Amino acid sequence: MQITSQWLDGLCFVASTEAGHSVVMEGSAAEGAARRGPTPMEMLLLGMAGCASADVVLIAQKQRQHITGCRAEISAKRADEAPRVFTEIDIRFTVSGRNLKEAAIAKAVELSAEKYCSASIMLGKTAAISHSFEIEETPDTV
Repeated sequence: MQITSQWLDGLCFVASTEAGHSVVMEGSAAEGAARRGPTPMEMLLLGMAGCASADVVLIAQKQRQHITGCRAEISAKRADEAPRVFTEIDIRFTVSGRNLKEAAIAKAVELSAEKYCSASIMLGKTAAISHSFEIEETPDTV
């Protein structure tokens, strides 16, 4: 895996993957200016949310769960002193679908947290991570 980060100005960078996908990141914007992208630390949490959500969806689908949506919300706390690593991360999934089995979704979240989500497991080396979920029933459409 190879990533390139190119400085634009201030603390704003454009990062690109070897596949050509790009994202703007900004550590902080000039006073009065709007930030042009997420901070690098927010990018870490975005990666964790995407990684863990993909796991939950894939595992639940393999369990023949009829998922129609999956949302991950993360809240995090950082150390007060440098390095300002994450110290606590809470990820809450809202999984929607038809006739979802609570045990199947719980297993999907557990497997993501403990075995498959590299981002979550890596961040767990410095942060206490908690995982939770809720199920939203999607009505049958005619």
